[in-house]
Amino acid sequence: MSETTDGRREQRRPRQRSPLQTERGSTSISDAVVAQVAGIAAQEVEGVQMGGGASRAVGGVLDSVRGGPSSTRGVTVEVGEEETAIDLSMSVEYGRSIPQVSEAVRTNVIRRVENLVGLQVTEVNITVNDVLLPGPQEQVQQG
Repeated sequence: MSETTDGRREQRRPRQRSPLQTERGSTSISDAVVAQVAGIAAQEVEGVQMGGGASRAVGGVLDSVRGGPSSTRGVTVEVGEEETAIDLSMSVEYGRSIPQVSEAVRTNVIRRVENLVGLQVTEVNITVNDVLLPGPQEQVQQG
């Protein structure tokens, strides 16, 4: 335990050694890898699309040129040696609870990044910047 500036005691989680730093060498993970894992993990949650309206429109054009969807659209990361912070920008389908979807995304992103990449996630900040409408309009937006 340690004391805060106002005299309260806080309990710190024991610091575990990073699986990326071993006695046999170290592993560095690029920002692009963390962003890709986080983007895929966020999209695993039903009712979520990464990026905003304009980002999706530009991304759709780029996807057709590149030959596939970009899993890093709407994802910004800061990667350190043992920790990472992630910012997500996404759209949520109309009718879904934004707080519930956001928490599901946050939980899945943390779980996937920590398990697959080996970095501790310090925070996942989410900006919901669009609502996806069901039906023909959604197909027009995606097409």
